[in-house]
Amino acid sequence: MTTTEAGAGAPSSGDRATDIVTDHDRGIHGYHHQKQEHLKRLRRIEGQIRGLQRMVDEDVYCIDILTQVSASTKALQSFALQLLEEHLRHCVADAAVKGGDEIDAKVKEATQAIARMLRT
Repeated sequence: MTTTEAGAGAPSSGDRATDIVTDHDRGIHGYHHQKQEHLKRLRRIEGQIRGLQRMVDEDVYCIDILTQVSASTKALQSFALQLLEEHLRHCVADAAVKGGDEIDAKVKEATQAIARMLRT
């Protein structure tokens, strides 16, 4: 996360949230620096799913298909966990720097995402 003081050297307005400009303000998400690796990983997962379709089409034994389903599910869960970590390090940390209501909203958002992941 990169932060710069807006108007460095100028008198502060006293509102810290308006003085700080972060990557998040510039539309850069937590996964931005790992984007190509994430896309590569998602393409591998997509290949696993296509493999499942092919297995069903070829009447492969049920347990073999279920094994592949489990591997695909674990791959998606692992991807989701990495994305969550990046969200916490970037978006939630950004909100913490700014303070105020934004941090509460980001923590609530992250907590809800974790709850959704746990339900699966």
